[in-house]
Amino acid sequence: MSDAAAGSSGGSSAGYSSGSTRDVARGDGEGEAPHRAVEILGRVGLAGYGLVHLLIGVIAVQIAVRGGGQADQQGALSTLAAEPFGFVLIVVIVIGLVAFGIWQGVAAATGFRWASGWARTQRRIASGATAVGVLFVALIGVQLLVTGSSGSSSSGSQQTTAGLLALPGGQLIVGVVALVVLVIAGATAWTGIRGSFAEDLAWSRLPQGLRRPVYWLGIAGHVLRAVAFAAMAVLFGLAALRSDPAQAGGLDAALKALAAQPFGVLLLLVVALGFVAYGLYCAAEAWARRI
Repeated sequence: MSDAAAGSSGGSSAGYSSGSTRDVARGDGEGEAPHRAVEILGRVGLAGYGLVHLLIGVIAVQIAVRGGGQADQQGALSTLAAEPFGFVLIVVIVIGLVAFGIWQGVAAATGFRWASGWARTQRRIASGATAVGVLFVALIGVQLLVTGSSGSSSSGSQQTTAGLLALPGGQLIVGVVALVVLVIAGATAWTGIRGSFAEDLAWSRLPQGLRRPVYWLGIAGHVLRAVAFAAMAVLFGLAALRSDPAQAGGLDAALKALAAQPFGVLLLLVVALGFVAYGLYCAAEAWARRI
């Protein structure tokens, strides 16, 4: 666990007390959002981001148990759209995600002035990656609102891969993409293992009894999502080696590839629970993220 939330080994309650003390000393962190309205909308977007991941986990469980379904951001948003007031809910989520993306973009450009050196650089890189991720989900939401269809991550990945393979040195380019995705998977897992995500939260904003569960949800969510990202990297790697865009795939294809392995149903269930854990963590983060 990071020193923001882990004054003792194993994530004890004393660690969260230490984190709360630091929150007070720093004023719960410097404000990275460019405006209070952006912060409020960003928190709504972060909650929506968590809801999307929660639904991905639920759909993945359904795939493991019954087969069928589309366990990616597109499938999650399509599930929401089918519900009463789904259109309105997606509009709210998209607006919130855009605000949160702006918030994180500002943090990537000029934020984390309370840190210095490599520690600040790491946080700025992480915020930039987060901004890209949430704006990507927002774009999927806009596509769904405008066209009535969100497509699928796998078909989109295959089309993009086909375009890259058609370029000079296309196999090498796709191989680099696979390596980048693998690095993202490793960084995500390391974030969970170290518990460094805890530094983004003002733990004093959470009730004492929720701090340890939220921390462990964060660990499980980061580490198990990394397994899915690693599976995506393998699919892109196979597409590069075989020069076959059909081998590539997004999150849905990666999860289904996991299910096809020995003991795959059990593995998919575990990873699915990781997405559920991350969704619940995001709900807490929406409330307690540093302001």
